[in-house]
Amino acid sequence: MSCFRSFLSTALLLACATGTLQAREVAAPAARVEADGPYVFRQGKQLQANWICADKVESRTLPANAAGTDVAPLCGYQHSVHVAPAGTPSVAVLPAVPRIVALSDIHGQYGLLVRLLRANKVIDAQDRWALGTDTLVIAGDVFDRGPQVTEAFWLLYGLQQQAAAVGGAVHFVLGNHETMVLYDDLRYVNPKYLRSAQLLGRSYPQLYGPDSVIGQWLRTRPVLLKIGDTLFLHGGISPEAVELALDPVRTNAGYQASLGLPKAEVKADPATAPLYDGKTSPIWYRGYFDGRLDTAGVQNVLDRLQLTRIVVGHTSMPHVSSFHGDRVIAIDSSIKNGENGELLFIEKGTLSRGLLDGSRVPLAQGEPGLQD
Repeated sequence: MSCFRSFLSTALLLACATGTLQAREVAAPAARVEADGPYVFRQGKQLQANWICADKVESRTLPANAAGTDVAPLCGYQHSVHVAPAGTPSVAVLPAVPRIVALSDIHGQYGLLVRLLRANKVIDAQDRWALGTDTLVIAGDVFDRGPQVTEAFWLLYGLQQQAAAVGGAVHFVLGNHETMVLYDDLRYVNPKYLRSAQLLGRSYPQLYGPDSVIGQWLRTRPVLLKIGDTLFLHGGISPEAVELALDPVRTNAGYQASLGLPKAEVKADPATAPLYDGKTSPIWYRGYFDGRLDTAGVQNVLDRLQLTRIVVGHTSMPHVSSFHGDRVIAIDSSIKNGENGELLFIEKGTLSRGLLDGSRVPLAQGEPGLQD
């Protein structure tokens, strides 16, 4: 058995031993929040910005200008936020570009995210876009677990604007934890945010409701993003879900329209149930890694979708790793643990990974076969 497979097997055994595979309960709110925000809501022609500073709510009301509104920092996220006018749903299929950088599963680890992006010159020392006309893709799961979800969302929101201004692009692809939080499954929410919601007089999902700036932004993000011959998504395309990937525009619209609907409703409705199936849907699938799909099966999926590779997050790895002969690239490099993280680089078809010290090395080679 390889070291990689041993890592995965050990992780599963530990999870079983400690009971972490059992259903989790929602945590109690933290006793105190030192700094969080801003949470910005649209109210007609105004913006209402709220922060939690030293466990007290601070608020500002600002005009919602046609060209956008700058919200100066107070506490929490330490950079100014430029709130752009509400956007439209993102494009699902894009032409090939010379260079793509990708990562996933940030899970509130903002400090580690910044270190990784700075080291690999995606952002500069002031945390502004430094990748010029190139493309950054985040394959889902900013929400849950870690203590700086708010900061991570605002960083990505701002980078998207900065990149577009110079001909580059930032794409955020929805993960299962985005859908979970928005349909009120709060089992993985950091207790800090339950306290913030308590102080602000809203449920945590309502902090990202349709009237919030980040909530509106999330409701325009895709689940399926095809750039050239590469498909980016959070979980993966199962053989059962190939039809969803053949019509990414419709599938993305289905997710966007259903975000925030009750969990029971989206799972019971035949129109949305395939989007949320815990075994086969694009936001949950793990079959490339757990033995359900062999290399021939992966190639069949690629052939039907006219792809060279599929890039996914969701299934945690020690490194950005290649599976099935570079047909599947796993980019959840366990950033959620707050200890390490890596980036995927795709440069004119050549694959490599960027490390936390800024060095570049070949992809790790993964071995499928861990059973459920």
